[in-house]
Amino acid sequence: MKCNRQNKEMSLGISALTPPTRSEDVVETLLEFPDNRLLIGLCGEFDRNLAQIEHQMGVHILRRGNRLAVIGEKNAREQAAAVLRGLYARLESGRAVVAGDIDGAIRMGKPMTDLIRDPGEQIELFTPGKYEIRTRKKPVEPRTEAQKAYVANLFDNELGFGIGPAGTGKTYLAVAVGVTMLIGGVVDKIILSRPAVEAGERLGFLPGDMKEKIDPYMQPLYDALNDFLPQKQLAKLMEEKRIEIAPLAFMRGRTLSNAFVVLDEAQNATTMQMKMFLTRLGEGSRMVITGDRTQIDLPRGTASGLQDAERILNGVRGVTFNYFTSKDVVRHPLVARIIEAYEADDGASG
Repeated sequence: MKCNRQNKEMSLGISALTPPTRSEDVVETLLEFPDNRLLIGLCGEFDRNLAQIEHQMGVHILRRGNRLAVIGEKNAREQAAAVLRGLYARLESGRAVVAGDIDGAIRMGKPMTDLIRDPGEQIELFTPGKYEIRTRKKPVEPRTEAQKAYVANLFDNELGFGIGPAGTGKTYLAVAVGVTMLIGGVVDKIILSRPAVEAGERLGFLPGDMKEKIDPYMQPLYDALNDFLPQKQLAKLMEEKRIEIAPLAFMRGRTLSNAFVVLDEAQNATTMQMKMFLTRLGEGSRMVITGDRTQIDLPRGTASGLQDAERILNGVRGVTFNYFTSKDVVRHPLVARIIEAYEADDGASG
């Protein structure tokens, strides 16, 4: 089995770890898991899950029957044992374990049992410490401390900003919270908007009617909704106008009441557009503004409304700001390294 794991590590681009040097502090923690079927799910195909934990946490994990021996320095060993117990509890609750779940458990630095509840239990939206988001298709969990704080603010405040690089879950989590509030009856509708700005290239005139022209700009929002709602239900909600996706320019003159409103890619809104959008907030509504200050596609010399809003609204009661870094990237691990490389280059050239 060890050979299989080494082969799998090579195929995944994971280098096999050198066994920790034996010292007085390098001992093993023995964990027992009574259900062999769940233990197989915990280990993963070819021990893929164990290899990921080993690689990220600097330990070795050996399987002995229905027991796992975690070998390494004390702190790493205890943290890895907590992750393994939490993942096993997740499997006991009837939920799968995938690479993202393992990564989230490690990043959060705590057992995932704190995030697990009875699958039949409804989410308690405004109870402190409960961060799981339940949608029609799947539950969603914050995978970093910054994501956890962001989700808590979205539930607790009427206007929140999520600012940081691509891949940190800003829009994805905002849409998930919106879907949760919609199906829970907290709001009557979801409104998702984006500036229709081309990302550094001229696309020319797009064919078709108005919907066909703007859909390419809105596609990331459709992708998020499709992750959380069955296709038929999503189509019905959109037909009933309980979910709307529209360019920022279409928001002028509206009052958005009893709605969960998301402005995505807000760095590409002008100062006037941002003020216009923020003042659409009506009674019973929540508003989320997401953006990345490093990806501004506005014409040279045009100020970003997101940057102006940060400066103007900082300290205003009821407005919260959550910031993300490359450490919060939950896409492919290479994305985080790419972002870090660009940040380092900007610092060197600055």
